[in-house]
Amino acid sequence: MALKLGIIGCGGIANSHMHGYNALGERVEATACCDINFKKAKEFAERYNIPHCYDNCYDMLKNHALDIADVCTWNAAHCECSVAALEAGVNVLCEKPMAMNAAEAEKMKAAADKAGKLLMVGFVRRQGDDAARAIELIKDGTVGDVYFAKATYLRRAGFPGGWFGNKALSGGGPLIDLGVHVIDLTRYIMGCPKPVSVYGAAFDKLGARENVRRDGGAWISQTEVDKPVFNVEDLAVAMIRFDNGALLEVECSFNLNLKHEKGDIEIYGSKAGFSLGEFELHTVVDHELADIKLNGDHRFEFQRDMDKEMKNFVDAVEGKAACLAPAEDGVALMKILDAIYLSAQTGKSVEIQ
Repeated sequence: MALKLGIIGCGGIANSHMHGYNALGERVEATACCDINFKKAKEFAERYNIPHCYDNCYDMLKNHALDIADVCTWNAAHCECSVAALEAGVNVLCEKPMAMNAAEAEKMKAAADKAGKLLMVGFVRRQGDDAARAIELIKDGTVGDVYFAKATYLRRAGFPGGWFGNKALSGGGPLIDLGVHVIDLTRYIMGCPKPVSVYGAAFDKLGARENVRRDGGAWISQTEVDKPVFNVEDLAVAMIRFDNGALLEVECSFNLNLKHEKGDIEIYGSKAGFSLGEFELHTVVDHELADIKLNGDHRFEFQRDMDKEMKNFVDAVEGKAACLAPAEDGVALMKILDAIYLSAQTGKSVEIQ
């Protein structure tokens, strides 16, 4: 029997999610969708042949016995909508970031635990072939002891516009929007060590930079806003220390005066290092420095891996696979982000409990 699906939030990312559900064929039945902009919900319903649409999630959850819900709202509504669905007995996939802060994330996890339902976080980068190969290289001992890593997501002129600059709706700037991807991915590859302390800094020197042409390929918000606001950081940097002694250096920006946009994960171990961008091993062979290209295509592909995320969610709900992005990892990530923002505000290192 098909799982009955409700989509909460019908903006740009919801289309990528629907592509993944449609790829599963008869396993999923898109039953209803909702958006606070009812026109958008109606257009979304017509586009994907969804029989019911609403302007709020509460009516949708009350009127339909859903099995799964997919939360694709702006960040400020992630907690409210996810908790509402979980309390209605529905399994939830929530887009990243999990919430606005760790307190909201913990509330969401508590609701899932109480309801006995799955709460999965949309860490799509975990689904990539690059992540799987990186984990293999560490597990088989090729890399040795991993003690340092870099997570970079830098845009030169890549502010998405819309609600992304409004802290009340987004929770922050590039750190919570872009940094969340590379911080989580790096921690995932490293085996999810526990974060124990953070030193961070945030800057707002270039602002929205709306008078400059955006980077090609950068995500652009489809949400209409009456008065655009930019009261978030345009650059954030941090150093994260884990309980195993390893360090992670983070850099992420919407706008920055650099030559090329950069997004990469670099891992450094006692036997070898590698980056996901090049996917070369950097090591020593017979007393010589060596750079080794691996055979195969080890890349992250957005829509392909988004489809894999939807499949993992459905498989996990049906008990056919383990969830690759459980709620506890979302909570840990939000604790890191909270600590970075607090450190940036105070100018001091922050311990993570």
